[in-house]
Amino acid sequence: MPEASENFPNDEAAPPVATKNTAPLIEKNSQPLNREKFIEQAIVDFESPLIGYASTILNDLDLARDVVQDTFIRLCQQDPAKVQANLKSWLFTVCRNRALDVLRKDKRTEPIEEIRWKKVAGPGLQPDEQAQQKERLTRLHAYLDRLTANQREVIILKFQQDLDYQEIQKITGLSTGNIGFLIHTGLKRLREILPADLHL
Repeated sequence: MPEASENFPNDEAAPPVATKNTAPLIEKNSQPLNREKFIEQAIVDFESPLIGYASTILNDLDLARDVVQDTFIRLCQQDPAKVQANLKSWLFTVCRNRALDVLRKDKRTEPIEEIRWKKVAGPGLQPDEQAQQKERLTRLHAYLDRLTANQREVIILKFQQDLDYQEIQKITGLSTGNIGFLIHTGLKRLREILPADLHL
């Protein structure tokens, strides 16, 4: 299982520039990324999805939050320019590796009973729509438990987190062919066991 690359910067980052407006992560004229804004935007974009993903591995929301905090601490130690292009897969890889480390350390070998298959609701959803979505996704967890661990993980990464095969390969270490097979067989199994109102 490949570990996430660790690219520790040699120089201190330039102090953040105070501004009232939110600047893009890549500034014009090829200026260096503003480290503070880069980290801040990464947390806004990925904290909740990472917590949900870590929860599927650990079955413990508090531990998942700790793992995600560690993930962002590691991001703070990186050169933003070196991780920016593949930031999403980098974060999920580090998060996965850290969660598996915790799992091995705590010897948590019992099967996962709570699958937090939940992507942060988009801003366009009304509160009642969010509640319906949450209820539907909660019902899926019992059926996801019937899949193998690998099937469950790649399906969550593909359809919950919207990662492509190459990104899933970087995170899990599985070949793209194996990922495709696991997704195909996992979805086939889900179609067989899901009630009609939960069909994907």
